[in-house]
Amino acid sequence: MERGGPIVRVGWIGLGIMGRPMAENLRRASFPVVAYNRSATRLEAFVASGGRAAGSPREVAGLSDVVVTMVSDTADVEEVVFGANGAAAGIHAGSVVVDMSTISPRATREFARRLRERDVDYLDAPVSGGESGAIAATLSIMVGGEAAVFERCRPLFDALGKRVTHVGSVGSGQSTKLVNQVAVLGNLLATCEAIRLGAEAGLDLRKVIEAVGAGAGASWQLTNLGPKIIERDFAPGFPVRLARKDLRLILETAEDFCLPLPGVALVQQLFSAVAAIGWGDGGTQALIEVFDRLATKPQ
Repeated sequence: MERGGPIVRVGWIGLGIMGRPMAENLRRASFPVVAYNRSATRLEAFVASGGRAAGSPREVAGLSDVVVTMVSDTADVEEVVFGANGAAAGIHAGSVVVDMSTISPRATREFARRLRERDVDYLDAPVSGGESGAIAATLSIMVGGEAAVFERCRPLFDALGKRVTHVGSVGSGQSTKLVNQVAVLGNLLATCEAIRLGAEAGLDLRKVIEAVGAGAGASWQLTNLGPKIIERDFAPGFPVRLARKDLRLILETAEDFCLPLPGVALVQQLFSAVAAIGWGDGGTQALIEVFDRLATKPQ
């Protein structure tokens, strides 16, 4: 296709907790979307709601002007783009690959280089806002890549989020997402500790959240996950296994800079404990389980 032309056809790879509602929002915004997912059940559900299915990432790419990947980790992105029957094998020169997963910034730059050799543009555009933001199309989207390519894809991003920010060159989106995760997971640690203190003090925790959430202690984690922690609702809006992956990426990136991040290292260890007690697929609010066990008094 002609470089710089309008985005007409969208290919979507990855229909998980975040990917499915995001792809549905693009359809509702009148983008024709053809999708692929490794799990046939999720793909069948997308088709049942009016979407179109493809049999492989390669087929998705052949039918699209832009290919969006929304998968779990760095190796997954590499597989669906460059693996056997991957998107790179079917993509047209002048097309765009937009990775909205959270992966390694270093690998992101390498993926972009490999696609440039095929005359294909690349944006890294990870998101923040969780499942609820994906459903409501209120995500914060942080985009790395060339400004002209970003503007070309802007209508797509506007259909998915309420805050879309071009943060710099390729890889900058992923680096910004890791910064975001430092703040998110650090705030979750503080939320769990605050709730445990309130519980030990015998306070009405719902009133505590209402009071603290109106002041300087307010955070997304307290407002949105605080009530779930009280109710012990650990349904995965953002699962522990992905939080652990993000923490690994943060520490790997920090190591490149010889940058100490002791708070992140602590949260990583606590989430390892969460996974060890069986909540790896639960929501990140299951972190409270570790504090509950640490605070259990001997009989």
